[in-house]
Amino acid sequence: MSAKRRLQAIAAMLLGAAALAAQAQAQVQTRSPHPADHWEFAVESGWLAKVRDNSPHEYRIVPVQAVWRSPVFAEVWRGAAGERLVLRHRLALVSEFIRNGPEDYYVAFAGAPSLQLWSADGRQAAFLEVGGGAGFVNSKGVPGGQGQDLSFNWFAHLGWRRQLDARLGVTAGAYFTHHSNLGMTDPNPGIDVLGLNIGVVWTLD
Repeated sequence: MSAKRRLQAIAAMLLGAAALAAQAQAQVQTRSPHPADHWEFAVESGWLAKVRDNSPHEYRIVPVQAVWRSPVFAEVWRGAAGERLVLRHRLALVSEFIRNGPEDYYVAFAGAPSLQLWSADGRQAAFLEVGGGAGFVNSKGVPGGQGQDLSFNWFAHLGWRRQLDARLGVTAGAYFTHHSNLGMTDPNPGIDVLGLNIGVVWTLD
């Protein structure tokens, strides 16, 4: 075999090897786990300000939450390119530091479904979470404040998520929460606050 043909054969083998490697990489990427298919843990915090005049106090709240989200339990829709609209479970341990109000803190649990619309590449998602729970506030019997320690919460969280890599993501969104003792005391002013919430998310499995 001439030197020219040998070089041509070597070049053909190298091109074939490169093609096989590219195909294998594409298959690995196709099989890469989707972030929504795993358990995850997040730490979220923000700044919330009073939005209703149900209390004379100008409540300001700093929420800090430890959040767990389950893998997908229902896929609502899947697009031809790989987009996904899914439902997941959300459970949070809520701690709130209260400023400009008679109380100092609120500690609670809250749960909700998490509706998430993922892009085809699995790198970003819009989400909506609406739910509630119950917990305890250090009520002080101040007029216009909370009438008892037991307090229920309802919340709505609308935001955007961006995956930085396969195991780490960040979130940002609008967060509203309402506190009430369901009329167990009179008066029952409640708390309504709205603001920004940001978070860091880690995939657990």
